[in-house]
Amino acid sequence: MGDKEKKKQVKKDKNPDRKAAYLLIAPSLLLILVIAIYPVIQSFYFSLFDLRLNSPTKSSVHLDYSINLDTYLQYYPFLVDDLDSTIEDTSGPVKEGLTDVKEDLESLDQNIQEDTGKTYEEVNNILNNFETPSSELAMVDITNETADQFEETIKEINTALTQLKGTDEIENFSEIQGLASGLQGAIIEPNFIGFQHYQNQLTDPRMWSSLWTTVYFTIISVAIEFVLGLAIALLINKAFFGRGLIRATVLIPWAIPTAVSAMMWKFLYDGQNGIVSKFFMELGIIDSMSTLLSTNFGAMSSVILSEVWKTTPYIALLLLAGLQVIPKSLYEAASIDGAGKWKQFIHITMPMLRLSILVAVLFRTLDAFRVFDLIYVLTGGGPANSTETISILAYKVMFAQTNFGAGSALAVIVFICVAIISMIFVKVLGSDLLPENQGK
Repeated sequence: MGDKEKKKQVKKDKNPDRKAAYLLIAPSLLLILVIAIYPVIQSFYFSLFDLRLNSPTKSSVHLDYSINLDTYLQYYPFLVDDLDSTIEDTSGPVKEGLTDVKEDLESLDQNIQEDTGKTYEEVNNILNNFETPSSELAMVDITNETADQFEETIKEINTALTQLKGTDEIENFSEIQGLASGLQGAIIEPNFIGFQHYQNQLTDPRMWSSLWTTVYFTIISVAIEFVLGLAIALLINKAFFGRGLIRATVLIPWAIPTAVSAMMWKFLYDGQNGIVSKFFMELGIIDSMSTLLSTNFGAMSSVILSEVWKTTPYIALLLLAGLQVIPKSLYEAASIDGAGKWKQFIHITMPMLRLSILVAVLFRTLDAFRVFDLIYVLTGGGPANSTETISILAYKVMFAQTNFGAGSALAVIVFICVAIISMIFVKVLGSDLLPENQGK
């Protein structure tokens, strides 16, 4: 049997195992798809629309023209009745102009009835019984031709009424014009705008400022947390009396809910009664107690200090787990060879701890980049947006401004940034996780 035939036979033998492996991981992949990927896809879909929750015509997704029969039927019958009574009381050019207006309205109404079918009569009967139809029933899709005719008809009606405004024969002119204008709110245009939100955000200085603030916060906080976490992990890895109690105590800041710890630090930073602000002022670090939360640098430093206090134990815990699996025999052999503590740390501890360091830094980088609750409770993104991260900006746009489309675009941008960070770290981790001779 030749080499090629042997390779084919090996591949055939591996196929059943490979299929079985795929079947085993299929539930996990499905769970990841539902929990992680679907919300991102949904946010991306919403970001393609001008979706504003405070606007009746843009509070939902509209791919086609729609008509609100509830609004339409509250104006159209009264407008036609007023035109009938006015036409009977007028003559000459005014009567001819109003007659043309009425004929245009009736032609438009006929097309709307053809598009909406039985729903038209159903909504009309509900209104005649002095009841309110549901929004799902009243909102009906119409063709683009009917929508164009609607807009042209309303425009012609307003133009005709404006020309007849100077005459004294129309006593209820303002009422007729008001009813005609009210019909304009019945048509709901498609709010699909494509990638317009992304173009607006990528050219918005505020978005780039919030992104830079996020990157700055992430780099500084994670760097400090890593140095302190490594020191703590090395300390509590030693054998000494009360080590278990110390380990449990170190984890207390991480166990406290973020919102609670943020509120606690807010009191500590208070410009009048804060203990931390008082301590820093006496040390000469700040000029006054109010500096911490009222200045750009002070607010960012305060946020970073709070984040470091809370999450350093998390890194220490991950690094401690890595230290626990390093064989003690390596240190004993190095000590016999005459290596000091520093050389043992450089040549044994750090290389053996490399994967644990990368995993810890990856998790903390992703968490820091998506930070929201700590800053929202502590500073709210202020002062003057100096601590406004991209997650805070997305929250403000989506919920404070109720601009759901633009907020969804920002959420997608956050996801893309997090995905890029993850791919970089996974690329670094992959070279050590896979054996060098795996492909041989």
